[in-house]
Amino acid sequence: MWFKNLQLYRFTKPFELDAETLGQQLEQHGFVPCGSQDSTRSGWVPPLGRHSSEFVHVTNGYLMICSKRQDKLLPAAVINEALEEKVMQIEEREARNMPRKERSSLRDEVVFSLLPKAFVRSSLQFAYISPRDNMLVVNAASAKRAEELLQDLRDALGSLSVIPLLSKHQPIEVMTQWVNSGQPAQGFELGEECELRDNADISCVIRCKNQDLATAEIVNHLKTGMHVSKLALNWQQRIECVLDEKLIIKRLRFSDMLQEQANEVEADDAAARFDVDFSIMTLELSAFIKALVSAFGGEQPTESASATGTS
Repeated sequence: MWFKNLQLYRFTKPFELDAETLGQQLEQHGFVPCGSQDSTRSGWVPPLGRHSSEFVHVTNGYLMICSKRQDKLLPAAVINEALEEKVMQIEEREARNMPRKERSSLRDEVVFSLLPKAFVRSSLQFAYISPRDNMLVVNAASAKRAEELLQDLRDALGSLSVIPLLSKHQPIEVMTQWVNSGQPAQGFELGEECELRDNADISCVIRCKNQDLATAEIVNHLKTGMHVSKLALNWQQRIECVLDEKLIIKRLRFSDMLQEQANEVEADDAAARFDVDFSIMTLELSAFIKALVSAFGGEQPTESASATGTS
């Protein structure tokens, strides 16, 4: 299980639940498939799927958890077609034109009738808790998907005191300085991709891919009042990623060397292979996250960041 995106959260107080207690609470909020009239449902499942019944997988003190979500798929075109047919039947039978308000109410009835026939799409959302780092790391590309997992965890535990990980120095200022100077923090190298936004109008965007970011053209854009909002980085030739202005990490890629290191470890079954990958990944990410936070001036104190948090 190699994460591809990182949403980072700091616990505002030590996470003290052991794996057994956490697992019991997650199991009580285990996933139940959508019923005939449900449009969506979510709940917790074992991270190893059919290979284990445990709702928490523990390796080196890291706690892996997994939520499952099911959504009923009802394309707008299908709803509109069924609605038009229903409206036509009523108008012909009653010899009248249906007003807009009644049509809107009828649409809800049509959706209700179609739900039992809708296709179902399932998705898994993984995360791990690091009690030693007092962090929650979610494998999600968007804040919305991460928040869905946080809400499921909040429902299972009763409360969840976490805040997004924030740095002392503004990411856009640091990333802009790195590209301007061509010299990122020690251990990091610039990739070949960035996104520039105008300071006066953030809707003005320039996206650069497969380019040398030290070129005069990009530096000139920065001199005319633009800043770096996304930046591709390489950390110690071990991890590649794209970092954005909220310290959200996307398109995370672990080096071939790390993947080969994991493959060299013998694993008798799928559960053992999961364990090896999880162990190597978490140790690497722990070092990477610490280096990243340090590169941005350290972490913003919890007290000053709490206003942006969630509980």
